[in-house]
Amino acid sequence: MDDADAAASLNPLRRDYDAEFQLTPEYHASLPDLMCQADAVLHHAPAALQQVGISGFRLPLRFLSAQSPEDHRGSNGRKSRAPAAEKTVTLDARVSGTIALPAHLRAINMSRIIRTFYEFQDEPFTLDTLPKILARFREKIGGTGARLRLDFAYPMLQPSLRSGLAGYQYYDAAFEAELSGAEHHPESGDRAGSADDRLRRWLRFDFVYSSACPCSAELAEHARDTRGVYAIPHSQRSRARLWVEVSPGAKLALEDLQAICKNALVTETQVMVRRGDEQAFAELNGANVKFVEDAARLLHRELVADARIHDFQVACAHLESLHSHDAVAVICKGVAGGYRGDFTDFGALAG
Repeated sequence: MDDADAAASLNPLRRDYDAEFQLTPEYHASLPDLMCQADAVLHHAPAALQQVGISGFRLPLRFLSAQSPEDHRGSNGRKSRAPAAEKTVTLDARVSGTIALPAHLRAINMSRIIRTFYEFQDEPFTLDTLPKILARFREKIGGTGARLRLDFAYPMLQPSLRSGLAGYQYYDAAFEAELSGAEHHPESGDRAGSADDRLRRWLRFDFVYSSACPCSAELAEHARDTRGVYAIPHSQRSRARLWVEVSPGAKLALEDLQAICKNALVTETQVMVRRGDEQAFAELNGANVKFVEDAARLLHRELVADARIHDFQVACAHLESLHSHDAVAVICKGVAGGYRGDFTDFGALAG
């Protein structure tokens, strides 16, 4: 038996959890940290990483709502006197946060990304909150750039068409921002951010609407007029997904994108419906029949006219009730170096 075995036999390792153990500053300082060891970089291939960080981190966050307290109604359609605090709404957000890591650095302390978010958890979130968090990322972690994305379902109160009722429509949405520039060293003590930094901000927004087929509508009318046959034109639930890059310095809320979509497509699906509302929706669809090509171009017309929007891409999917496949279309603004209209994951629009 060698000396190590002899020592182990005399002092066997404990296999119980010590709930009373106190983490002192001295003990914390003794803990090994591979990322800070001088020779750690020798054990990896020296290549820069465009993104490294966390994804799927969940946190309840308060989002600032553009709807005034007076906009809130009860299920009976009557306005309630809601307190001013209801201008924020707490939502389950899924966070992705990453840093661009230079080749000479082996790894990052990923827990700092999570801790940074908790510093801002009590602040009402808008798209303009993200640049402050990105600056803190780089201040704490370093790197040449930082990227952040929040995914969530955002509620807006939607009035019925004729009955005076109202209900909450939920929109799948995302905030995204990127801060890029020269490498920042957290040990330098300098604040992150310089004249060389470039900030970009994006919104993603899903809008669900009804699309009544123009061809089917004409064929149904032809059957009635020529043969006295009752026929119903086909329509389907449809989805438009918008990716929007916000112009520097501009403010753009999710409510603004909802209004743009509604102005363009008109036939948003409904929440609270009575018979009079259902009839109104049938009339609304009859007045706004559309192919998927029409839907994409109508959204393009609205988006390209808005100076707050620097660039955009739109993907539309009509989940056909006539066919066993979907009708899809993609359109972009055409900014040099921007969106290319190359979206292909149409299955993601079927949810």
